[in-house]
Amino acid sequence: MDISQMLFQGWSGLARTALVGALAYVGLVVFLRLSGKRTLSKLNAFDLVVTVALGSILATILLNEDVALAEGMVAFATLIGLQYAVTWSSIRWAWVRRGVRGDPAVLVRDGRPVEAALKRERVTEDEALSAVRDAGGRDLMAAEVVILESDGSLTAILRR
Repeated sequence: MDISQMLFQGWSGLARTALVGALAYVGLVVFLRLSGKRTLSKLNAFDLVVTVALGSILATILLNEDVALAEGMVAFATLIGLQYAVTWSSIRWAWVRRGVRGDPAVLVRDGRPVEAALKRERVTEDEALSAVRDAGGRDLMAAEVVILESDGSLTAILRR
């Protein structure tokens, strides 16, 4: 392939990308509105995987001429349907909830690092200190607790 083919392969490819892109976008928005706000939440790692996978499907529909728009819509519907089923199930059964969501972990308690939790969760004291500073504290002693949330974020609750 010469350089001109790498830069421009013709108007039909551009037209397909624009048309399929617009239709895929509309389809994705419709599916997301039907499935509810939870589909794109970032409450845990499972939710993040679904969000990334939806983006990957959209990119594939747009750029891979071997994937028809209808196939992409089925992929969206399948992934969003599975996300809905798992979240619906996790509300009703604890064993499903435990399988798809991590539990929060206390990393600092009463200003002192919980070494075992820091090691298990692979978080440094400096990262915990950063959460304390974000909350308005100066050092770990200012923290009542620092929690690694199930979505991977750090929350610091300062002492009164």
